[in-house]
Amino acid sequence: MPELTYMLFLGCLIPYRAQGYEVSSRKVLDRLGVNLVEMPEFNCCGFPLDPISHEMMLTLAARDLCLAEKQGLDIVTLCNGCFGTLKKANTMLSEDRELLNKINGYLGEVGLEYKGTSNVKHLIQVLIDDVGLEKIKQNIQRQFDGLKVAEHYGCHVLRPEKIVNFEDPEDPKALRELIEITGAEWVDYVDKLECCGQPMIGVDDKIPLQLSRDKLKHIKDTGAQAMVTICPACHMMYDLYQSKIEGDFNESFGIPVFHYPQLLGLAMGLDPDELGLGENRVKASGILNFKKGS
Repeated sequence: MPELTYMLFLGCLIPYRAQGYEVSSRKVLDRLGVNLVEMPEFNCCGFPLDPISHEMMLTLAARDLCLAEKQGLDIVTLCNGCFGTLKKANTMLSEDRELLNKINGYLGEVGLEYKGTSNVKHLIQVLIDDVGLEKIKQNIQRQFDGLKVAEHYGCHVLRPEKIVNFEDPEDPKALRELIEITGAEWVDYVDKLECCGQPMIGVDDKIPLQLSRDKLKHIKDTGAQAMVTICPACHMMYDLYQSKIEGDFNESFGIPVFHYPQLLGLAMGLDPDELGLGENRVKASGILNFKKGS
């Protein structure tokens, strides 16, 4: 096996609502020599149940972690919510012996035992910490010189800091570095670390649409020509709902929203169809022709 091998945890949302994120991540990681092992019979990470039952959330997350432990592999996730939940389960079960015994009691009924031997990493953590910027740079074939790109981290990949233990939640650098390695210009803007509002969309869409509208407006004010996300739920708010936001607020944005590996894949010379760009709602024809062939 290649030196870098992870068990891929897709979660619930990506296979049904963000196929472009999965396809582009697989293509980019393969090009960078990262081997992905499929997780058999995985279940929901438990994130939606956390406010209702910590024990149920922990049992679901621990079962997924057990599947990786059986293979002796760390997990890579593409979803911020899955990342934060699996990290939270690892932390809570490692710090509370009584809780660990209770959860293992539930897992024992299906022949599993959580041991805490598998780490959980987000895609951008693998790119920054394990693959490394130098190797990524060696694979860049097309520089997006002059293209202005805004970032959106989302919440759970940065907070709570004690659990995710990845970057400074008030001043993260990884996504900026990953944008700039494509030759694009990273742009700063007001409220870039704020929530997109997606968790509320099924209850009352007014607040999340307002939050996303404010962010799109601030991004447009910078002159940015594109936006990148690293979370499928956040991507839905800015890409899928962008036309509704424009209609509701009588504004026009037209900001293409890339899953980060789509932007990176283009810079690596991969074809747009290989990266699932046809799944994106806000078309990016101007970006695809930007400095074409350079």
